[in-house]
Amino acid sequence: MSIRGPLADADRAELRRALVAIVGDDGVLAEPADLRVYECDGYTLERSVPTLVVLPRTTDEVARVVCLAASAGIAFVPRGAGTGLSGGCLPAEAPLMIGTSRMRRIRMIDLPNRRVVAEAGVVNAMVSRAVRDAGLQYVPDPSSQNACTIGGNVAENSGGPHTLKYGVTTNHVLGVELVLPDGEVVELGDAIEETVGYDLTGVVCGSEGTFGIVTAATLRLAPLPEAVTTMLAVFETVAAATTTVSRIIAAGIVPAALEMMDRTIVAAVEAAYHAGFPTDAGAVLLIELDGPAAGLPELTTRVVDICRDAGARSVRSAADEAERAVLWKSRKRAFGAVGRLAPSYCTQDGVVPRTRLPEILARIERIGARHRLRIGNVFHAGDGNIHPIILFDERDREETTRVLAAGHEILEACIALGGSVTGEHGIGIEKIRELGLSFGVDDLAVMQRVRAAFDPARRANPGKIFPTGAACIEQRTPRRQAAM
Repeated sequence: MSIRGPLADADRAELRRALVAIVGDDGVLAEPADLRVYECDGYTLERSVPTLVVLPRTTDEVARVVCLAASAGIAFVPRGAGTGLSGGCLPAEAPLMIGTSRMRRIRMIDLPNRRVVAEAGVVNAMVSRAVRDAGLQYVPDPSSQNACTIGGNVAENSGGPHTLKYGVTTNHVLGVELVLPDGEVVELGDAIEETVGYDLTGVVCGSEGTFGIVTAATLRLAPLPEAVTTMLAVFETVAAATTTVSRIIAAGIVPAALEMMDRTIVAAVEAAYHAGFPTDAGAVLLIELDGPAAGLPELTTRVVDICRDAGARSVRSAADEAERAVLWKSRKRAFGAVGRLAPSYCTQDGVVPRTRLPEILARIERIGARHRLRIGNVFHAGDGNIHPIILFDERDREETTRVLAAGHEILEACIALGGSVTGEHGIGIEKIRELGLSFGVDDLAVMQRVRAAFDPARRANPGKIFPTGAACIEQRTPRRQAAM
């Protein structure tokens, strides 16, 4: 038996008293105004207020809270900083929310072995800041890296601009400390580079809190590059910019980052940050190269030549670190700048092969026109991870319905072009319907058997990733089938 809905008043009061005994009175939120803060993440189209929010400070407190929930048969939802974009921490079927935002210690820094152990509530950017003077960095850098936390990054297998060259979160996590849904604390992976047996750490990365609560992670550090060049290439059309992306990679060049913004986003970003973006351009590419200083000028020249041959109107390099910082600030805060364009926005997260970028962007334009919606594009062009931003006013129900329909069509188009329904934002509650576009019934059954190995009662983040009934999923001919 698992309690997934609201608790009765008496049960709520009893649970609150028990939680206070574990984490203290300041670690339990029960007032309506406090709970309202936790009704959604960055995906605001669906909201649900938790019955109680508990904020433990240590792994022991998390384990005791989870044990308490297990003994009462209460479902729970983990939450980090709430910067997710797929409703992954929506408490739709879990009355108890367990937040990790107070778990902010970097427990250990091992410079000789290039690793750190960071608790779940450590902000992503703080890891790199802690080791920068030693010439090291933690590479995964989501756009929300100054707010998002390590626990959420592991849950969603987050990416970011520089993962084109260096890989996503799972490529930089050596091990995790995980509180299972029965309260047991386990350590998966190891501090060494290669471990024997199944890669359970890799399985946990991207599991979206459905296996339990990650309370700490051992992270791999990488050396800071000897030299960096950041360029802004300006194009008249989106098609020319996206074609350039494939040409750069085809030339055997793998930039550290290769990002694109279209005219709609460029206008918003320039108005907000005044970085010198030409607002009449059809699209711009932000291209970053890094590596040994000796070879970087030649590599930069090759990229500039490719851009110009593809029709770039201009290509300029950041003159110094300050200018480079402004360019990256503009890119990473583009989502915030979109607030200048509409009261609300919904960010999609599909993937297509790089060579299909011109096609998917053309389809997105047609989808927007058909649904009478304005759509801007800012995304990780180098790995085909698109982020169409649909602009609207969520107070208008009819327009919101059109936004949902447009989002579904965009993801259908990604699948049709050989891609995926998510690159880094996860399935959460947003894309449950779309999961069946990629996977058949047998595939989903195998995935749920893996989940059941960690959480047989499905009390950890219920109602996420997988449909809870046949009516929730639109079955299609699967693009691939699980091996039989």
